[in-house]
Amino acid sequence: MPFPSAPGGRARPLDDLLLYRLSRLLSVAGGMVTRLCEGRFGITRREWRLIATLASRGELGSSQLAEHAQLDRARTSKAVSSLVAKELLSREQLGGDRRHVVLRLTEAGQALYDELYPLVSAINAELLSTLDKEGVGALDAALDALQEQAHRMVAGATLPKANRRRGRP
Repeated sequence: MPFPSAPGGRARPLDDLLLYRLSRLLSVAGGMVTRLCEGRFGITRREWRLIATLASRGELGSSQLAEHAQLDRARTSKAVSSLVAKELLSREQLGGDRRHVVLRLTEAGQALYDELYPLVSAINAELLSTLDKEGVGALDAALDALQEQAHRMVAGATLPKANRRRGRP
């Protein structure tokens, strides 16, 4: 079980921190997805995230896509432009206003999703195969609870924002 700090104020190893352990898991297992995306399909993992979001939710506006994919708008916009250039996504302006667009998968984008999703799903299934049915259910419930708690924490937090243009504050 992760502990925030050792008794007496001694530092604890990073392995005691949940977010560090999740990051390590994502780095190892997610690396397989990244290699598939980049090496076999010529897209980034971020682009895959947008493709998968559109495949599961249907056409969306760019702000909606960013929100559902949990990415900032600038990164979403850059990835969308790349996917449009690769002809995996189409972008249609509504009413002549450049700020309001509808994004949808092209036939090629849907075909890529149809081919890549089963491969990503198989990686996830193999990773979860180490747990029994009850363990998978417990993990799912725990992840839901942690996600809800993270949203509550963010809503109540007053944290400084870095000025990345100037470097460190």
